[in-house]
Amino acid sequence: MGKSAAKSIEDALEAWRNLTAADGCLVPKIPQNSGVLEGKLGAYDGHMVPKRLAPGNRAYLDGHLARRKLPPAPREYAIWDTELAGFGLRIRPSGKRSWFVRVRRRGKHQRVTLGVVEDLDAQTARMQARRILAEVALDGLPRRVAQRQAPTFAEYVDEFWRDCAHHWKLSTQKRNWDAIRLDITPQFGPMRLDIICRSDIIRWRDDCAEGKQAKFNRALPVLAAMLKYAEALGYLRKGSNPCRGTPRFKRKAMERFLSPQEYRRLGQALCQAEETHPAQVAIIRLLLYAGARSQEIGGLQWDWVQVPRLLLPDSKTGPKTIWLCSQAVQILEAVPRREGCPFVFPNAKGNAPLKLDIWWCKFRRRCALPDLRIHDLRHSYASIAIRHNMPLATIGRLLGHELPETTAKYAHLADETIAEAAARVSGGLASAIGLGA
Repeated sequence: MGKSAAKSIEDALEAWRNLTAADGCLVPKIPQNSGVLEGKLGAYDGHMVPKRLAPGNRAYLDGHLARRKLPPAPREYAIWDTELAGFGLRIRPSGKRSWFVRVRRRGKHQRVTLGVVEDLDAQTARMQARRILAEVALDGLPRRVAQRQAPTFAEYVDEFWRDCAHHWKLSTQKRNWDAIRLDITPQFGPMRLDIICRSDIIRWRDDCAEGKQAKFNRALPVLAAMLKYAEALGYLRKGSNPCRGTPRFKRKAMERFLSPQEYRRLGQALCQAEETHPAQVAIIRLLLYAGARSQEIGGLQWDWVQVPRLLLPDSKTGPKTIWLCSQAVQILEAVPRREGCPFVFPNAKGNAPLKLDIWWCKFRRRCALPDLRIHDLRHSYASIAIRHNMPLATIGRLLGHELPETTAKYAHLADETIAEAAARVSGGLASAIGLGA
């Protein structure tokens, strides 16, 4: 045994021997056979046993102590916890016992009752006492702004849709609602908004790597907008949007341009289909001549036709003017008007625009162009303009692009035109100086 351990034991024994009658009760070291003790017991003739709990005593407050039958007293008294300063058990003369904690607020001591022993167990009372003591200790210091309790994503969908959806166009509402219902809610529905983190977004992205890249690319901006609005509502901390910086899948640009031979095939097929489907043929021809989007011509109304232009009150980029060439004007003049119908190309009932999707899928196969989309007619319009040396700014005005960057994707076509012209010039120079081409 080390010297330090021996010294500590000796100190403990000395303190034990110095116990007085006021500190405990003296019992003999060796039990006597008779109940009568002979002589007088000294400090070294017995052991001092601590007295029972008296008013102001201290003990570790737990369930065992709370269940003990503590001695009654004419006045209430308290037993203080030996571990947590300020935590105590109050015993009233009636026998009622309750947990409390003593705190000091602005120089004054206060006792905060936590609950009676029968209703509140010792462990819970201790936790509440710790919380109150911590709050008092931090009183006066700056505190973080309380954050609203975040709902689950499924509960938040209705709130977001009610506040934000009416600011979108009908087509945007349909597309975004499909993304929320089919792609986002099945992934994050049961999760609380404030626990959705970047790793969850990346995991979702990885799950969409096989065949669902387009769905992820469309749904990610919708989720980002929803979580941004959740920040404004106080459900999320500012700047904590986990969608920020998440990359989308890189997909090959869908650029398809009609060649002169394909233009001839398309024109012949349109002439053959004009007798059976005049409205569909007229729409396709207008798209070829105007370079407009399919919904801009398909949903055209007579009030918007102001020859030689179409004045659209709304489009993908807002109000738009589409300039018409003489061929496009002739097509519109040949379209019959239906009484009481505002649409230029109505459906059979006359209550909505004509749909082209089913007819177009069959028609393009007759042209031997199964991969041709309606939107490719708009790309082809831009390619023809480039080949006629029109500036990109002018082409952007014709197509109704809001940003110059949108038109810049056709710049490579201009480079091809310049390279072709340079080849012709160099070929002519080579012939002039007698060199082979």
